Amino acid sequence: MATRQTATTHPPVAKQFPERIPRQEMQNSVYLDLPGYQTGLYLHLGGEDTTLVISEAALGWNLSQREGIFYPDLMIAFNIDREAVIAAQGIAIDDVGKPPEFVMEIASKRTARNDYGRKREGYARYGVPEYWRFDPTGEKRYPDPLAGDRLVGNEYQPIVIEKTGDGLYRGHSDVLNLDVCWEHGQLRWYDPVAQAYIMTHTDERAGRLAAESRIKELEEELHRRSQ
Repeated sequence: MATRQTATTHPPVAKQFPERIPRQEMQNSVYLDLPGYQTGLYLHLGGEDTTLVISEAALGWNLSQREGIFYPDLMIAFNIDREAVIAAQGIAIDDVGKPPEFVMEIASKRTARNDYGRKREGYARYGVPEYWRFDPTGEKRYPDPLAGDRLVGNEYQPIVIEKTGDGLYRGHSDVLNLDVCWEHGQLRWYDPVAQAYIMTHTDERAGRLAAESRIKELEEELHRRSQ
């Protein structure tokens, strides 16, 4: 008598990275979200569907991975399917075909030591071309207030950071063609070609108010002349 073959069961293929326990630190909100840098950088870099500028999304080899996953404070990638990455809650390098071009960590009490050790080694292993650290605290959570590394071969080499004034530091990102700036504890992004900063929400509001004031002055002047 024939016997029924029992089908071999396999665990379901993961469709997204595991959810991360929310962090208590507020550095991303203060130094990235509040100024509006994610949107500002995205628009400056072209605003294409193939460009990703995201905070605290996962980075790993594949969606089945459960160890060695990182959640950068800022991750920028070009020439990818942005919507697919958002659906997966991060970049799976095996699926995307490449790592992100740029990663930044912002110093916190809980993770600062890892940012210079385990994460630095991990981002190099993943092949991330540039890895930056920003410490706004003045508490020396990192050895330097601003630092960047560029991948040469399989190892990171330091990017030159210039002190341009009292409380002013600047280094150039080749992959973004932007200067990353530490200015009195604030993160700024400078376009050396346009010779202008990427505007924060505060900059945009000030510019809008100035434009509205100028329009009002012109309207009042035209009204006086017509009398």
